[in-house]
Amino acid sequence: MQIKKFLLLGVLCTYVIFTKAQDRQASLSGRLTGSAGEPIPAATVKLQNTRYGVVSDQNGYYKISNVKPANYIVQVSAMGYKSQNKQIKLAAGESGSLNFVLAESAEQMEMVNVIGRTKAQEVNRQAFNVTAIDATKLYNTTLDIAGALDRVAGVRVRESGGVGSNFNVSLNGFSGRHVRYFIDGIPMDNFGSSFQVNNIPINVAERVEVYKGVVPMWLGSDALGGAINIVTGNRHRNYVDASYSYGSFNTHRSVLNAAATSQSGLTVQLSAFQNYSDNDYKINLRTLLQNNMQDDKRAAQVRRFHDVYHNETLIANVGVVGKSWADNLLLGMTMGQNYKEMQTAARPEAVYGQLHRRGNIVMPSLKYKKADLLPGLDVTINANYNLGYEITIDTAKADYDWDGIRDPKVSMGETENGQHVKYKNNNGLATTMVSYRLSEHQAVAVNNVFSTFDRKSDNLLFPDRNALNVPKKMDKNVLGFGYSYDVDNKWSLNLFGKYILLKSVVNSFSQKNMDHKLGYGTALAYYINPDVQIRGSYELTNRMPEANEIFGNLENEAANPLLKPEKSDNFNLGVIYGFKINEVNRFSITTNAIYRYSTDFIYSRLVGGTGQLRDYTTSDNRDGVRTTGFDSEIRYSYKSWLSVGATLTYQMLRNMQKHDYNASTRDYYPDESLVYLDQMPNIPYLFGNADVSGSFRNVFAKGNNLTVGYNLLYVNRFWLDWPSFGNPTEADKNAIPLQLSHDVNFVYSMKNGRYNISLEARNLADKPVFDNFALQKPGRGFYLNFRYFINQSK
Repeated sequence: MQIKKFLLLGVLCTYVIFTKAQDRQASLSGRLTGSAGEPIPAATVKLQNTRYGVVSDQNGYYKISNVKPANYIVQVSAMGYKSQNKQIKLAAGESGSLNFVLAESAEQMEMVNVIGRTKAQEVNRQAFNVTAIDATKLYNTTLDIAGALDRVAGVRVRESGGVGSNFNVSLNGFSGRHVRYFIDGIPMDNFGSSFQVNNIPINVAERVEVYKGVVPMWLGSDALGGAINIVTGNRHRNYVDASYSYGSFNTHRSVLNAAATSQSGLTVQLSAFQNYSDNDYKINLRTLLQNNMQDDKRAAQVRRFHDVYHNETLIANVGVVGKSWADNLLLGMTMGQNYKEMQTAARPEAVYGQLHRRGNIVMPSLKYKKADLLPGLDVTINANYNLGYEITIDTAKADYDWDGIRDPKVSMGETENGQHVKYKNNNGLATTMVSYRLSEHQAVAVNNVFSTFDRKSDNLLFPDRNALNVPKKMDKNVLGFGYSYDVDNKWSLNLFGKYILLKSVVNSFSQKNMDHKLGYGTALAYYINPDVQIRGSYELTNRMPEANEIFGNLENEAANPLLKPEKSDNFNLGVIYGFKINEVNRFSITTNAIYRYSTDFIYSRLVGGTGQLRDYTTSDNRDGVRTTGFDSEIRYSYKSWLSVGATLTYQMLRNMQKHDYNASTRDYYPDESLVYLDQMPNIPYLFGNADVSGSFRNVFAKGNNLTVGYNLLYVNRFWLDWPSFGNPTEADKNAIPLQLSHDVNFVYSMKNGRYNISLEARNLADKPVFDNFALQKPGRGFYLNFRYFINQSK
């Protein structure tokens, strides 16, 4: 008993001494914002001539603890902003507060003189398996968002042709609707075909965040395999950024981003872009039609003659920024249109000469955001509603071949029966995100996303059939809740859950179907030292069938109202290691291992046509699919002028459904499936990139810089169909051949980035390249780009 008393007395004395010591110390905290009121993360905050210093968090907050009482000069620096110093006196036991409003610096932005971490680097340090692309480094290229994504480890963008073609983004093997798209955290499910990642220029974004497998709760989605978030940013109050490019196949791209903000905080923001291409590149018909064509009079090389695409989009916002009650409150309008000629179906046997599609987007929106609405409470609200329409026109009384000659016929339509249908996918979205900081390191959050879908179709060719239209309505709500604990440069923990509720009308009697699912997950990151991070994440995720999967798309996708929700156990384990040698040689190594097991996996099945009948797809469930693999990236930089990097991805998707389903008996066959444990078909399993670039300053004049770059794309050969089908020899099986594509670019910037001119050469070797079987992409092309940028800080 005496020993226990002495121990208790010792503990109490130690506590009193420690408490008194803490009382004699001081602390300093505050927030960093830009002139428009936006938070500044990844900024360096230091006490001059001391070892005290921290980096601001994603909301711009910082705190320096256990500081000796004294007079200090506080230094703040961040990429793209002018550095700032302030004096403060910290007394014993005092918790000082000091906020900074930083003015923008165009010179720092153009020179990319990084102090601390960039926003993209900060995102990459999360516990999730995430890669952030710094889009600002690509502004002088003609890339769209999809082109930038194709250079990320674990990501493969598959397009069926040239500009404006159908596309599919694969994240570690999951693709199509398994992957969700966001813009500034707002789901893009209802944006229509006029606003997609393969027609949005890279200049619209500040960065692009790619979440693989486990998706954070705050994105509010039922994604199964990952998410892509396009962050537009709002760092510039008064600026103009305009570019125009022209290139092969009569391709034109124009981009204009601008904003004007008054001293009182009234702001007007404008973003407009346009894409146009004839897509009249040559294709190798002998290879695509898979026959010897000895008796065929058609030439081996033919030019596409019916593949024009163009789209025009305008995004305007007006509102206020930097208010005590709102960091930003914006009323906006997104308007756009697109036109797409269809040259072929899913394979080039069917050739079209007049079939086309057009559509538009008319979408009003509301955006509100305020950090510290109440102390520690952040609120974000977004809402929009798309009033646009899509229309498919197939009324020609003609057939076409690759010679481009019109052959008249009696019946209407290049496809079976033809069509002229106008339909409105009127869909709306409302999101609310509320987060509260419990302490310096802890926070809780609640996020809710509600979406609604209501399709109204008008058969202009056969109007009497409109009365037979089955109602197509769907409402979905995703409620998320999360908890986080973060200690910078030490470790972070995220716990979250998602509850999904789906209601849909499934037949002409307005019978409603309701389903609900609960998912959950966690993400953990630990720093062995400031240069080595280990991160792991797990999520039990669910995805409800989408409207087009249930109702079809009235074009080339058939309905399947019996689809079941799919779910997946997703695991990620990764390591990030960055180090430098002699202050001039810097290395960064990132590697991630993945494991996924999905049940009721929804996949797209091709239903083939004959002659001029169009191939179409429909969605089905597969009992189980297992995915294993890894992706890795290594980068090296020498001083500030040389950068070299490479990525490699391996992913193996295996069919775990042991017995085939018999649709006639609505039961499974007793025998083991021939394709059990087969590799899933038509999915790349080994691919990568390599790039090198050199930057040279003050070329020909001070403030003029030259950048020369090279990029290599590699995709290994992969099967079109199940490997167990057909003869055992590889020569007797259809496959997408090995792909190698070489791109080079030259960028010359003048007046510290105000004027820029660039030249790009894509697929320099002019090799046939494919993302989908028999659908050849453009060959060698050259593109010239002009860009003007001016930023006026106030």
